[in-house]
Amino acid sequence: MTWFRLTAAGGATLSLHIQPGAKRSECAGLHGEALKIRLAAPPVDGKANEALLRFLAQRLAIPRQQISLKSGQASRQKVVEIESVTAERLVALLT
Repeated sequence: MTWFRLTAAGGATLSLHIQPGAKRSECAGLHGEALKIRLAAPPVDGKANEALLRFLAQRLAIPRQQISLKSGQASRQKVVEIESVTAERLVALLT
């Protein structure tokens, strides 16, 4: 799997392709080497970015503070960093 990389600190970075304005928020498989996520939030005023971080926290059952957007604030291609997560948990809960 190339859409995530484990970090030395026990976390992971995720490569994501985001589709804002969808009917519902959900993981939608792979898009190239990124995990595609559809978001119900509109792509205005950072609403989709915040919705993405809340969605990931909810799916992984971790506090929102453990997830941060590292790059792609104004792009569909985003890199997200998650603290304290295992590869098994990512694959089980996001795919």
